[in-house]
Amino acid sequence: MKPLAELHGAERLRGLLFDIDDTLTTEGRLTAEAYAALERLQQAGRIVIAVTGRPAGWCDHIARMWPVDAVVGENGAFYFRHENGKLHKRFHDPEAVRADKRARLAAIAQRILATVPGCALASDQAYREADLAIDYCEDVAPLPLEMAERIAALMREAGLNAKISSIHVNGWFGGYDKLAMSRVLFAERFATDLDAANAQYAYAGDSPNDAPMFGYFVNSVGVANIARFAGHLAAAPQYVTRSESGAGFAELVAHLLGER
Repeated sequence: MKPLAELHGAERLRGLLFDIDDTLTTEGRLTAEAYAALERLQQAGRIVIAVTGRPAGWCDHIARMWPVDAVVGENGAFYFRHENGKLHKRFHDPEAVRADKRARLAAIAQRILATVPGCALASDQAYREADLAIDYCEDVAPLPLEMAERIAALMREAGLNAKISSIHVNGWFGGYDKLAMSRVLFAERFATDLDAANAQYAYAGDSPNDAPMFGYFVNSVGVANIARFAGHLAAAPQYVTRSESGAGFAELVAHLLGER
């Protein structure tokens, strides 16, 4: 990974897609510094897209209230966009399919909780539409990364697509991910072929569930705390900030806006 200063032409980029937990936030909190950076970026006319593993309930609020143009949630299960005073929701699966999958996920969750001591259902599970989130270090005593990998392995054995974030292990039925839904969002809402426009955007993240985005975007950036996952990334970002979490996000925005 190269220092962020080597990301040349940053001031010409059209927008930023970014993870939330431990990329925008710091120790579970959204700092004034990070939020102000986000607001400056959108006010400068850049396209700003949150891409997160967080649930539909959170994403409803984020799309309505934050200075973002859209949010991709639950690792690609949907995107929400607030436009002309209305919230528009676009899911990968229809409601009947999501309801069936939720029932199957609940049974898988009980098996995982019985097998891996110390983990728990994520506190935001009740607000999820399409995936299962197992907490390994947010509201439980932190488990070693090896235990997160064990949870992911159990999910895969049950037929789920599984990804490890900085706080949860997420599992879902279906081949979609953050990148797949981001492509749909750009095609449907911005009339943009993201493959063709790849070099016009940057992506920022911090953990293994960002690997599809790191591997795809030529301008991919990790905040400094990505070092925690060294050796556990299927694809690493091209650049890395000096600072961690929200401070690293603010550092990235300053670079994109040419601030000194």
